[in-house]
Amino acid sequence: MDIKTLLSSVETELQKQIGRLDQPRTKPFYEMLTYHMGWTGEGAGPEATGKRVRPLLVLLCASACGADWQTALPAAAAVELVHNFSLVHDDIQDHSPKRRGRDTAWVKWGAPMAINIGDALFVLSNQAMMDLKGKYPAETVLKAAEILHQTCLDLTRGQFLDMSYEQRKDLNVEDYWPMIAGKTASLLSACCHIGALLGGADDALQEVYRSYGHYLGLAFQVQDDILGIWGDEVVTGKSAASDLVEGKNSLPVLIGLGKKGKFAQRWAQGPIEPEEVEEMARLLAGEGGYGEAKEASIQMTDLAINSLREADPHGEAGEALFELTNRLLNRDQ
Repeated sequence: MDIKTLLSSVETELQKQIGRLDQPRTKPFYEMLTYHMGWTGEGAGPEATGKRVRPLLVLLCASACGADWQTALPAAAAVELVHNFSLVHDDIQDHSPKRRGRDTAWVKWGAPMAINIGDALFVLSNQAMMDLKGKYPAETVLKAAEILHQTCLDLTRGQFLDMSYEQRKDLNVEDYWPMIAGKTASLLSACCHIGALLGGADDALQEVYRSYGHYLGLAFQVQDDILGIWGDEVVTGKSAASDLVEGKNSLPVLIGLGKKGKFAQRWAQGPIEPEEVEEMARLLAGEGGYGEAKEASIQMTDLAINSLREADPHGEAGEALFELTNRLLNRDQ
């Protein structure tokens, strides 16, 4: 299965959906969305668009269950639009100046306009999902929409936990998993669930695909947390220093706090300065933050791969799913 063909078709579908705003009076607004999606403006191109993993999962799961992936394209666009809506709002909430090496929407146009950009992406995702009605029975379209809407609620739950955790000093590792289940795993599990639904899988098989996406999301986030402290800036596209400087309650940090050692003592004293990062990362690794997070990553990866094996995806799409999973979960560290 040619992944490049799938990705090209996803971009075409996304452009079609966002093209709803390409009207004379709203053309500048439309161009704000095309900038955020990585198609226009300084630095536009593959690096700016991201990997489009979520729509790929929809199409591959649908195909692996026996459907023509092209019929699932509106759903693939819908999940990517939801993902991008969440990124625009995340960047405002986190005061992040950069996304994929470029100025974020709120930096370019201010937070009020960026909120509207995010809102538009959210509405467009719902309109994209409704475009399935030309290819699928109403009951199937409704179920796909229900999955996506529930996922959006889960995203807000995860974001609430993430933001509320910033004010807390009593967090532990058990607090981490519900947060990332909402923030990261919920959308990936929805992609696989919707893909299997559109592929014609029965309820039991849909659940196996959903479980695969869930554990894939957990493993991916733990790896992201590890890279956020010990990763190569060139590989990750963001400063490895940022997670410690920003005080992010990532898994390695929560593991370190649980040890109540030197890392926890310094963390309690206030924000980490950029010049302290290297020493703090070394200290955290020495107290088990790296090793135990890596262990959790391996555990979640195994659960994801075991779920995928249980799903027994067919044909070239099945092979592509295993390849994509291995590529996502064996990132350079």
